[in-house]
Amino acid sequence: MKYLLGGHIVSINVAEQFETASALGIAPSMFLDSILPSFIPFKAGNETVSADVDTLMCLTIVDNLKEIKDARLIRDVDTGNGMTRVDRLPSGGYQFLVRDISGFSCALLQTSPQFTDCKVAIRGSLPTMRFALNNALMLSYAFSSAYHDTLLVHASVVRHDGLSYAFTAKSGTGKSTQVANWLRNIPDCDLINDDNPIIRIERDGDGKPHAFLYGSPWSGKTPCYRNVKTPLAAIVMIKRADHNEMLPQSPLKAFATMLSACSAMKWDTELYSRVCRTCSLFVENIQVTELHCLPDAQSAITACNYLTK
Repeated sequence: MKYLLGGHIVSINVAEQFETASALGIAPSMFLDSILPSFIPFKAGNETVSADVDTLMCLTIVDNLKEIKDARLIRDVDTGNGMTRVDRLPSGGYQFLVRDISGFSCALLQTSPQFTDCKVAIRGSLPTMRFALNNALMLSYAFSSAYHDTLLVHASVVRHDGLSYAFTAKSGTGKSTQVANWLRNIPDCDLINDDNPIIRIERDGDGKPHAFLYGSPWSGKTPCYRNVKTPLAAIVMIKRADHNEMLPQSPLKAFATMLSACSAMKWDTELYSRVCRTCSLFVENIQVTELHCLPDAQSAITACNYLTK
């Protein structure tokens, strides 16, 4: 099955002999829709994909995948929903062992060096496998798309007057609260994504870069899976304060804000340099600002007045 994510084609396939679906009582042909319901709006029909769009990555779901023992351990990463072990394979690719919040090993993902070809084995109950496969896909997409001026960012996004504004911060700071205040208090607003939108630099016929934001199948606790594309006007770092104030960021601080909002593997020199280059392009082409705020309606009005002046 092909999906269109951030303007890129992602191919997700189920191995021919896939017994896991049968064990769950799901027809293999219906397995992807059952386990990835948030991906349904992103299915790519022939009429939605132009001939010049190449496949970004291919992920195949298999019943069994043997762990490669001579892989080199990079680190254990706390994702907030469990731990993921990262290994570097002798081939130059990666191996990820995804564990849920209880410590259960629910996914084994193995990738090619640039994440174009991936295999994953998932196990557990249907909800656990859904968690496992979504995590494997997020990892694969984030790092394969980084080679194509595309970033999967941690942000909540509102669209206003046709332009999107992405609010980023550490979890629990108030991204969703800020966007909710826009939706309640500012006309002509709608929610695009509440956790992990896709942002991309695209060039016109003259080679000039333009920033765009896409909805994605990953939206945290808010089910907002919209297959839409909008011009990206700004990224805003939120900080809690006892007053409401918008502040510009220096280019260096703006770059740090961009980098902190996206996934990056510093130990992979080529991948990390691509992420940094793309962050620099966004800093050059959109507003990157800082909002010190209370969780109130006035904070949204303050931010909107500043960003749209």
